[in-house]
Amino acid sequence: MMHDVIVVGGSYAGMAAALQLLRARRDVKVIDAGERRNRFAEYSHGFLGQDGVSAAAIASNARRQLEAYPTLTWVDGRAITVSGERDKFAVTTADGQLHQGKRLLFATGLEDRLPQIPGLAERWGRAVFHCPYCHGYELDQGKIGVIAAGPMSSHQAEIVSDWGPVTFLTNGGVEPDAPTLQALERRNVQIEAAPIDHIDGAADVVLADGRRLEFAGLFTAPFCVPASSLAEEAGCVLEETMMGIQIRTDEAKQTSIAGISACGDVARMPHSVTLAVADGAWAGAQIHRSLLWPDA
Repeated sequence: MMHDVIVVGGSYAGMAAALQLLRARRDVKVIDAGERRNRFAEYSHGFLGQDGVSAAAIASNARRQLEAYPTLTWVDGRAITVSGERDKFAVTTADGQLHQGKRLLFATGLEDRLPQIPGLAERWGRAVFHCPYCHGYELDQGKIGVIAAGPMSSHQAEIVSDWGPVTFLTNGGVEPDAPTLQALERRNVQIEAAPIDHIDGAADVVLADGRRLEFAGLFTAPFCVPASSLAEEAGCVLEETMMGIQIRTDEAKQTSIAGISACGDVARMPHSVTLAVADGAWAGAQIHRSLLWPDA
């Protein structure tokens, strides 16, 4: 069966795109491996109308709403190959099934590559975060540690200081220059240069010299890469941003390959559920237009 659109990735952006297409009475197949980027966080914050709701509940409720549309086909599985061209794409899933579509949308999300500090990854989404708008308020103005991960980390420390007193942990690898030091001082950010040995307790930082710094929460900036290599394998151009690697798209969310679009965290920055949903809704509408006017 030739579907109008195959959406690879059924998280927030992918479902938002699918919703627009389903409401246009288009035949949509969603292929989802069930690995939402925010699966490590228990609650979602900063998303209008869903503030403080379980992240898993938001996703499952959205899926139930999509399944009310008769032109949806949902596949729980992992897409492993993509081939073809506009109007005749083929996607193979891990179970060997072949799925065909006129248009292809990558909403595969990102993988967060965190600083290699023992104990940090285990606390990702629970006590270690990247977005203060999503998680800062719940720290209740307690002490916050920002772990340097690159040149932009000092900027993160400045921003986070609106949510509580901040210590910028350079971890022995980042040396702020004079203007950066002045900017941090203006925001009353303390600087700790000692290397980090490991993260302990709720959000305690144990330094190499044995000192223990207690925090209400920690922030760091992961290096982000597409969670799936399918877009690159299909020939889509990738680009590097200050946050990592993403799929390059134009204003209509079209990639460098005709008939293939991308949306959500994998195709825009900065990242949040709100922005991913908006990006997906726009992508869905633009794909619909491409089906109506393929030569426009």
